[in-house]
Amino acid sequence: MARRPSQAGGGNAPGATEERERSKKVSSLRALWPFLKPYKALILGALGALVLTASVSLTLPLAVRRVVDNFRGTNAEMLDKYVLAALGIAGLLALGTGLRYALVTRLGERVVADIRMAVFNRVISMSPTFFEKIMTGEVLSRITTDTTLVQSVLGSSASIALRNLLILLGGMVLMLLTSAKLSGLVLLIVPAVIVPILVLGRKLRKISRENQDWIAASSGNASEALSSVQTVQAFTHESLNQADFAKMTETSYDVSLVRIRTRALMTVIIIFLVFTGIIGVLWIGARDVRAGTMTDGMLIQFVIYSVMVAGSVAALSEIMGELQRAAGATERIVELLGVQDSVNDPAAPVALPTPVRGEIVLDDVVFRYPSRPEPAALDHVSLTINPGETVAFVGPSGAGKSTILQLLLRFYDPDTGAVRLDGVDLKDLARTDFRRLLALVPQDPVIFASSARENIRFGRPEATDAEVEDAARAAAAHDFIAALPEGFDTYVGERGVMLSGGQKQRIALARAILRDAPVLLLDEATSALDAESERAVQQAVDGLRQGRTMLIVAHRLATVKKADRIVVMEAGKIVAQGTHDQLVAEGGLYARLARLQFTDGSVAA
Repeated sequence: MARRPSQAGGGNAPGATEERERSKKVSSLRALWPFLKPYKALILGALGALVLTASVSLTLPLAVRRVVDNFRGTNAEMLDKYVLAALGIAGLLALGTGLRYALVTRLGERVVADIRMAVFNRVISMSPTFFEKIMTGEVLSRITTDTTLVQSVLGSSASIALRNLLILLGGMVLMLLTSAKLSGLVLLIVPAVIVPILVLGRKLRKISRENQDWIAASSGNASEALSSVQTVQAFTHESLNQADFAKMTETSYDVSLVRIRTRALMTVIIIFLVFTGIIGVLWIGARDVRAGTMTDGMLIQFVIYSVMVAGSVAALSEIMGELQRAAGATERIVELLGVQDSVNDPAAPVALPTPVRGEIVLDDVVFRYPSRPEPAALDHVSLTINPGETVAFVGPSGAGKSTILQLLLRFYDPDTGAVRLDGVDLKDLARTDFRRLLALVPQDPVIFASSARENIRFGRPEATDAEVEDAARAAAAHDFIAALPEGFDTYVGERGVMLSGGQKQRIALARAILRDAPVLLLDEATSALDAESERAVQQAVDGLRQGRTMLIVAHRLATVKKADRIVVMEAGKIVAQGTHDQLVAEGGLYARLARLQFTDGSVAA
């Protein structure tokens, strides 16, 4: 079912309708100034070229007037001078226009590149709460589609608008100096032209914002489907996804039709009024020439200025539509840059004591996921994990096992209570500082569209090839990687489509081993392995235990039997702790799980 476009930041940003009602002016583009400010010299150069071209354009009709008024004169030498002057002005206009284009286009490309990097840098550091409220495809749309609109404005529309504004103002002044009578008649037309620009421009602004919202939502829908294409095909869901995408795309198209009709209507009204006025002025001016109160050259000069002013007004009305769309795009970009994260680094981060021992403490932790606040994922959980201890977390799905790892990585902050590493609350540490001390093997291993070698090196970018291969051996991944067509340099495809689930998991484990962190987090790290690979990986994990704090989340109890301590969780609470033998002897949840996995489950409780 098609979804309405979402807003970045959820509760931190107003709804789409409210946002469109609030934003009615191109003044939203002022939010781009922080990105323009570092390039003041480039801006001044572009403005200088802009003023030059506008001034030269306004000078050209004066030369034309002199040439026309000397048609019937006897001084051929003077005529030649005026013609040469006109050619010189035309050449200067061409050079100035080329310079303006080069400077303005460079400015647009540079600023938009900075904006894209700023948006990506902001989004890549956001906590998972942010991505619960906005689709990744929508974020990508803002980085690409919206910034392209901004680039169009900065790279051309803004300079064209300023140039036409200068020509409009200068042309009207020179028209007044040429003929006050005819200028008065032209000024009567101006209000009739301005009103449609203001009224229809405001409507166009709202429609443009909605159009961009639907484009972003459509991109998000497509991204979600394509990233899960095998699941879509396996459940023969192609036609439903196609219909869903088509519905959103058609809605975007329908909104764009309204925008196109509005802009076309504005253009028709303005051009008709402008050129009707010019024809009327030309008719009156021709009568003045016949009466001898105006020369031929003066009339032609006035008409040229009139055409220039009319062209400027028409151009401004066209560009206004582009500015309206870019203002909407700017708002959407600023939303991303300004959204408040639920997890932030402290203003003055504390340094961890060295060397890092790896002691982990959960102190009366209560946590609820923002998107599903009930029931509590962790309900008053207190636990101390000693340095170098291997602790396994077991229990049914939804018991809160993986949540502990997410809090330890500080993807989320607890609602109450604290999570500490070596006695320091994680909230008092910079996230990049303490995350370097953690190595994670997630339940759903992430494989990047790169080589097997670079996927493993992701754990420690400065690692040598030999260290990468040693990590692969420790994770029982070396043999299958070496057998690939190009060995460790084989491209494994987007999301590792060339690899099996077990192979992906072993590469993810090799990545964590290469990181060589004092705290190792394994979240169902062997769930996709066959028995032989699991045995090899288990041996590797046993070898890693020395000198490391290790947290293991597992459903398969064979994986956790050797842990120093097993923590049994249910409904967000710790219900039992001990070794495998102690917990089996106690009975309870762990004993029931053990019977189900190690026997046929028929033994009486």
